[in-house]
Amino acid sequence: MAQEKYVAVTRAPVARPQQGEAAFFDVDNTLMKGASLFHVARKMHQRGAFTIPQAAGMAWKQFKFVLRGENMDDVHAVRETALRLAAGILVADIKVLGEEVFDEMIESRIWPGTKALAQQHLRVGRMVWLVTATPIEVATVISTRLGLTGALGTVGEIEDGAYTGRLVGDILHGQAKAVAVQGIADAEGLDLKRCWAYSDSHNDIPLLSMVGHPVAINPDGRLRRHARDNNWPVYDFRSGRRAATLGLKAATVGGAIYGLWRGFSRFRGPSL
Repeated sequence: MAQEKYVAVTRAPVARPQQGEAAFFDVDNTLMKGASLFHVARKMHQRGAFTIPQAAGMAWKQFKFVLRGENMDDVHAVRETALRLAAGILVADIKVLGEEVFDEMIESRIWPGTKALAQQHLRVGRMVWLVTATPIEVATVISTRLGLTGALGTVGEIEDGAYTGRLVGDILHGQAKAVAVQGIADAEGLDLKRCWAYSDSHNDIPLLSMVGHPVAINPDGRLRRHARDNNWPVYDFRSGRRAATLGLKAATVGGAIYGLWRGFSRFRGPSL
């Protein structure tokens, strides 16, 4: 199937499966603060893979991403830079690097509230997938470490155990996410109207619109307006503010409240 090039499966739900139901989470600025690819690049720089000016350019894009959300020009620029730098690197080395990046840079940046929502879906027996433009190797590490079902991510072409600097398919972003999720739905027999999707970016509106329970997390301005106009729940863990809760079903409400409490306690202290 076409979507297989994006997929890595890590584990099954921890409870009796809820047939036909799943939750799909974006990674950058949704599950974690900032862009995961930036931290991969940072680790590569530490290993001498590229120069200080190249690292500074990526750092600037990361800074803008944290402040204002996703910008397609920056996404494609980082992608092209990363592909050039990846050419010739061994797949085995990237897998080890992904583990190091998670331990040293990603784990501490995961939003407790988003993590709690994902865990609640698992507790009631739903599959939980990451859907991200992040390289599949890194997305798989994140998914595995968090005990999720699996990951959909961008796949680099491999020849003789090394990356060629080209992609298999396209970057998993925007409409491509919706296509990949539809493939998973077809393969797993999911009813998308009984599924959830979470993202921070207006670029993921095609994905959010295809499920019955779309949720905006740390949304950019355009997604926040779209969510408001369509009565979608909005969670903002950046400030500890819950903007809206309408639309969540009872099975997820407990996890949402717990997630909000965790987000509040991290950023505003234990008195709330």
